Amino acid sequence: MTKLKYFFEKDITVAIEQQLFEGKDIRLGPIDFEVDPAVESGWTHDLRYLRAIGRELARPLSQAMLKKKYEGIEKSMEERSLIYYTIRHKQDGGLLGFIRLDWIEWTHGAATLKMGIGEANQRSKGYGSQALNLFLHIAFVELNLYRLGAQVGTDNPGALRFFERFGFVEEVRRRKALLRDGQTYDLIMLGLLRDEWNPGE
Repeated sequence: MTKLKYFFEKDITVAIEQQLFEGKDIRLGPIDFEVDPAVESGWTHDLRYLRAIGRELARPLSQAMLKKKYEGIEKSMEERSLIYYTIRHKQDGGLLGFIRLDWIEWTHGAATLKMGIGEANQRSKGYGSQALNLFLHIAFVELNLYRLGAQVGTDNPGALRFFERFGFVEEVRRRKALLRDGQTYDLIMLGLLRDEWNPGE
């Protein structure tokens, strides 16, 4: 009986390490308060990145401001109102981006997903796909959520194609909800249900 229990526990440990937190080139991990503020501060000088990850006022953030932001994130994680992982190179641990769940409604099994890869030269290399593949498993299997949402502006067609490739579908379109550089864009609300999720993506 002990031997069977040993192999059972061993198999589960291996599965968790491989499925939950590590992809081919990346791993999901916690915030590093010593290193990450300097890296992410550089990202906040990239207007395209800031517009891709949110609709807030675009502005550069100092390392001190980011440390304060990280403290807020960790507090929210303790309160279970937010789930946040950094995306890192598996080889050297370098920070690539983030992936998170906001607006979590545990009663209804619903949350909103947001993610970003910081450096322009690190995008379109498959890191985001690997991170989302891992994170969907965490959301639907480990956290037992049923529905995930995401928001994408029509000024970012690449992000729209990215989410659609993972099965997200357009549910709501807010016409001309974004005003950027004197031009308006629609804001698309996407959704993915656990029944529609394909773990083999």
